[in-house]
Amino acid sequence: MKIFIIGVTGGVGERTAKFLLAKGHEVSAIVRDGPRASKLEGQGITPYLDDVVKASVVSLADRIKGSDIVLFTAGAGGHDGSKMTTAVDGDGPAKVAQAAKIAGTNRFYLVSVFPEAGRDRGMGDEFEHYMVEKKKAETQLVLTDLDWVILRPSTLTNHVGAGTVDLGLAKMHVEISRDDVAATLVALMENPSIVRVILEATGGTTPIADAVTEVGAQLRRV
Repeated sequence: MKIFIIGVTGGVGERTAKFLLAKGHEVSAIVRDGPRASKLEGQGITPYLDDVVKASVVSLADRIKGSDIVLFTAGAGGHDGSKMTTAVDGDGPAKVAQAAKIAGTNRFYLVSVFPEAGRDRGMGDEFEHYMVEKKKAETQLVLTDLDWVILRPSTLTNHVGAGTVDLGLAKMHVEISRDDVAATLVALMENPSIVRVILEATGGTTPIADAVTEVGAQLRRV
């Protein structure tokens, strides 16, 4: 498959690209500066110098054209001010979804956030704004006619992946490694029958491939 990634230099995006390449898929992505573009190229990723906030929908569509899947895993994370959070986390997915539609790429994967993530840490107003914008992005994406999948991971860690997960329509919040989120995304992409669903993922004991298979079976029973 050919996968176009928004947010490839982030923790989840970088790992997902690595796993996709290791399985023989092709990865392209946008990046905002030349040094990062050179690094991506060295990793086997096709880079395009662009910015999801500043780029037009038409120029993004030109970048996406020919891809089988768009993965949106970019995020300001509430750290770069409310305006940037709104532009990236809130409005970014809908903008890229519109570009994907123009490009003829129907499969769209969005990394969102577990509703309970960070609630016990007193993260402040910027984080609350981030959570609101993440939910806004979800509500905009589900109104499109794309074959979307929204993955809500719980609190992210940099621990080495366990290769296991607790994945489903509604899960209790624990935490999950970025490795395991990336591996779950790849497994979902390789199961194209799983579409138009919001899934929650947190640490668990089920092997990732089995968890994705079980979700597919569950959806077929609905």
